[in-house]
Amino acid sequence: MGRIEKRKKNRWWKITLLVVGLVVLVGGLYAYSVYSDVKHTVNEDLHESVTSIDNKVTKEKVEEKEPLNVLLLGVDERQGDVGRSDTMIVMTLDPDNDRMQMVSIPRDTRTEIIGRGTVEKINHSYAYGGSNMAVDTVENFLDIELDYFVRVNMEGLKQLVDAVDGITVNNNLAFKNGGHQFDEGELELNGEEALAFVRMRKQDPKGDIGRNERQRQVIEGVINKGASFGGVSKINDILEVLGNNVSTNMDFSDMRSLVTDYSSARKNTETYQITGNGKFIGDLWYLIVPEEEVEKAHEMITNFPSKQ
Repeated sequence: MGRIEKRKKNRWWKITLLVVGLVVLVGGLYAYSVYSDVKHTVNEDLHESVTSIDNKVTKEKVEEKEPLNVLLLGVDERQGDVGRSDTMIVMTLDPDNDRMQMVSIPRDTRTEIIGRGTVEKINHSYAYGGSNMAVDTVENFLDIELDYFVRVNMEGLKQLVDAVDGITVNNNLAFKNGGHQFDEGELELNGEEALAFVRMRKQDPKGDIGRNERQRQVIEGVINKGASFGGVSKINDILEVLGNNVSTNMDFSDMRSLVTDYSSARKNTETYQITGNGKFIGDLWYLIVPEEEVEKAHEMITNFPSKQ
């Protein structure tokens, strides 16, 4: 091979390496940009401190990979409205046994509202005192210790579904709501349709339980769509929606630890709905939960890690 050919070959190798290097650099800068944007959104926009949870104790539990209790609040906040926590779920994560448990608390449950000194519907706690009062009230009601809370504004689901260009759900009950017709079977929903889909309750024989199931379907649909390759280009839109509609006492390092050490808990999921008897007190309808039912839910949460 002549010198000229060698120089040409070396030149092409250098060009190839330069192109590869540029691709790696651009990819690295993009990955860092996404990482930086996510970290900023979590720490600056999503983070909300609450005095009712001892973050130091929680971080110690995370470091030891101990079971955690997370309060999920689905809040229906509309413009000009302080908001009500229509969904309350205590989620227990047990990483050692790859299990997760979700105990749902009906919104009409009658209990003491901690910090207000009244006995009312449990979902009033958020309306009166935000996440702090809701956490205190749930801890008192079930005699448990919560480690985290995550509050999601259901109105934000509309924006989130649109941010990922729509979702797919499987509907098992034909109904109409909000001017939309929802047939049985697989449905493609945009943001407005998804919001109407999760808000329907009165036409469902299962009431709140059925609505909670639809909420989970929509959330799963958003996660599946957002995790797809096509959803990557939507990361900034998704972050903006999350920043405006989600609050939690987790910071970025907490979330990273949960993804790393607790994600396996999703492999096996158990669910339970607290039950009681409906009753009018004055002109308001309440769910009266018997003491033995409260104790049962308490035992399910506190003994879940040791139950096999």
